[in-house]
Amino acid sequence: MYLNLCLKSVARVDKERAVANCFTVFVKSLNCIKFQVFANSDFAVSGLFSNFAAVKLLNTMETFFRTHAYLVDHIDLPVHRALMDEIDWRRPMIGIKGTRGVGKTSFLLQYAKEHFDVRSRKCLYINMNNFYFQGRGLADFAREFRALGGEVLLIDQVFKQPNWSSELRRCHDENPGLRIVFTGSSVMRLKDENPELGGLVDSYNLRGFSFREFLNLKTGSDFPSYTLKEILRNHERIANEVLDVVNPLPVFQSYLHHGFYPFFLERRNFSENLLKTMNMMIEVDILLIKQIELKYLPKLKKLLYLLAVDRPSAPNVSQLAIDIETSRATVMNYIKYLSDARLINIIYHPGDSFPKKPARIMMHNSNLMYAIYPNRMEQIDVFETFFQNALWASHDVRMGDRLSSFTVDGLRYRVCSEPPRRQHPDVTYARSDMERGWGQQIPLWLFGFLY
Repeated sequence: MYLNLCLKSVARVDKERAVANCFTVFVKSLNCIKFQVFANSDFAVSGLFSNFAAVKLLNTMETFFRTHAYLVDHIDLPVHRALMDEIDWRRPMIGIKGTRGVGKTSFLLQYAKEHFDVRSRKCLYINMNNFYFQGRGLADFAREFRALGGEVLLIDQVFKQPNWSSELRRCHDENPGLRIVFTGSSVMRLKDENPELGGLVDSYNLRGFSFREFLNLKTGSDFPSYTLKEILRNHERIANEVLDVVNPLPVFQSYLHHGFYPFFLERRNFSENLLKTMNMMIEVDILLIKQIELKYLPKLKKLLYLLAVDRPSAPNVSQLAIDIETSRATVMNYIKYLSDARLINIIYHPGDSFPKKPARIMMHNSNLMYAIYPNRMEQIDVFETFFQNALWASHDVRMGDRLSSFTVDGLRYRVCSEPPRRQHPDVTYARSDMERGWGQQIPLWLFGFLY
């Protein structure tokens, strides 16, 4: 009778697997009852409740497995993300951070699709938006998943779970052999603010599409990425190899407008979708994670707007404090939060860092510029924003001098849209008007091949 109940609770599942799963639970239940024969004269009643609990557990897990199978079946990333090959997936706990909208959920599902049969119960995707986890601890769920033979638990939006870092630590400590991959906001400070995870989690950052990824998608190509050193040394050869296949400049203009966020693939108005995403970054990621009261939300939004409509420059912190009616110290903290959310990038003079005053504040990527103030942009600002966005994650980007826009790892670069009047031997020129470069002059689009 108990076996029949279990079989009913796993409808639409292969019969052999259902029998095997239910038999395992059945044996465990018998063992539970057998123990209670000697411990309690009411063993029959206790065993009955144990059986009902087991059936309920199977029903619950089956719901999650069905959701997992549906999502994995329907995911189809048109571009293989470079980060997929950089992660050591054998590690016990992996954290993937990224700004809202860059495709973290799709990334997890694509991993599951590439490494596990969709019918396998070894891998499971769960999202902390599910109200189930408001009444059920993550560590308890992980233990039940492991008991059913689970090996890899993919946890999306982990910061939505109360005490999430402690829960992750328990997941690891109480379930030897279970591998955990979780995603979180770029605002999260995984190691600095969560000592429970110290020395345990390997952290990675998922970024928006590079120009290379966008170009591959739009043209059906498979161009590889290059290091900055390779581009500096071999840019003429690399550009020729690309130009033998496609002219990148028209695609480059599209990328600057809408190519960074993968949701440009959706059949929705891109700018409206991006504005919605930006609001979510502030309203959820910053306010929730930094525990800022809701009444301060208008100040954060106004600050972002004021920084965006001003051309990239050093911020007037005193004036900004007056404009949003707060202190200078609060303005500096808010600027840091906006930077952590990947809405802006902070450029410092060489040797400076937070809380020093920034030398320049720029939007994080050019798509944001088009969304906020499309009619007030200077093209050179768009090109410089692309350049710093392409380089900031892996290189030390600093404010340049009168001859250069930026210094990158101590070397000077100037972004320009025409030939320099006088070429300086120690400056590399990133030119937006070039298909091919020569010597120290490199096509700007080619810096989009860094990842």
